[in-house]
Amino acid sequence: MKGQTYEMSMLYDFYGDLLTERQKEFFDLYYNEDLSLGEIAENSGITRQGVRDVIVRAEAILTEMEEKTGAIARFQAQTREADEILAAAERLLTVNRHYQDREIGTLANQIRQAALRIKE
Repeated sequence: MKGQTYEMSMLYDFYGDLLTERQKEFFDLYYNEDLSLGEIAENSGITRQGVRDVIVRAEAILTEMEEKTGAIARFQAQTREADEILAAAERLLTVNRHYQDREIGTLANQIRQAALRIKE
């Protein structure tokens, strides 16, 4: 369930604005507030099945958008690549401690800063 919760949270962060207010509310209560379908149903005055239908539809909308756009997959790939660049820059700075080359140090710091900006 943890993996699905994380995945759904990512989908919601990227595409949540596409949902109706009711879908957003139920999705938030279920995934972020950890309320059960029964609790949401009781608080909303509808059946448990009605709540489930709203959440399943919201999940389908979010999943479909990721399949069409691939924005999360690209974001995750970009983050991994930025991490690799950052690690390489850090290694370069470490190696340069032996050589004390000012230009290498400056360039490595520029690369490091650029990688950190990409990760923001």
